[in-house]
Amino acid sequence: MMLSFSFKSPSEIQSISGGFFGAQEMMTDHRCLKAGRSEVECTMLPIVYNYRAAFEEAPLLRYLLNGVIVTLSIFAIQVLIALPCAYALAKLKFWGRDVVFGLVIFCLLIPVHAIALPLYLMLAKFGLTNTFAALVIPWTISVFGIFLMRQFFKTVPDDLINAARMDGMSEFSIVWKVMLPTAIPALLAFAIFSVVAHWNDYYWPRIVITGDRDLMTPPLGLRMFKSDMDGNEYGPMMAAATVIVAPLVVAFLLAQRRFIEGITLTGMK
Repeated sequence: MMLSFSFKSPSEIQSISGGFFGAQEMMTDHRCLKAGRSEVECTMLPIVYNYRAAFEEAPLLRYLLNGVIVTLSIFAIQVLIALPCAYALAKLKFWGRDVVFGLVIFCLLIPVHAIALPLYLMLAKFGLTNTFAALVIPWTISVFGIFLMRQFFKTVPDDLINAARMDGMSEFSIVWKVMLPTAIPALLAFAIFSVVAHWNDYYWPRIVITGDRDLMTPPLGLRMFKSDMDGNEYGPMMAAATVIVAPLVVAFLLAQRRFIEGITLTGMK
């Protein structure tokens, strides 16, 4: 319905008519006329009107760029932390390993809303609100990522690790030169979970970003766009939502096979 509404005229949206793509009859953009443009320039197809309004009335490209910066930064740091932790929990023997893993599982039960206030107070104390750091730092440690990678590393034969040790490789080198290449399917699966979660996150950006549109992520930007359009221009709003969702759909379709493979392997022992 979101995609269909992005093709339709306001009258078709209100009457829920016109099929999936709408009649695509020429319509006049009254805001364009008020801006002093000619009637010829302001007469266009509904699909053109909706997507043109979405890009002209809101800095959609900026919102998308912010989303890419935030999600990729979070994922990259999560991987840097999760891989060594998962390797230690899966392949190293040390006192209290099972207790540490139990704490990791316990942390999965803690909702983000329970820690939002102390996180915000800490960031405010250091003057990090209204910065990209406020959007990235709280999510750099992913207990789900540690759990997922630990489950995958349990499927890697110990003989492979022992051979690397016999060749003189340190544990740190084993993580990045041996385990990382084997973990690509699991990493792609984790990437889908991480990117989708933080790309769609509205709750946390709404707390730490207060008014600076240059830092707004796609969901927060869409909310501001709705306010700018008085909340009743459903065609342009659905067009903006489609543009924001499209990168996630494309990413999943490209990584679908590896995603399923990664999830399957992490469930094996």
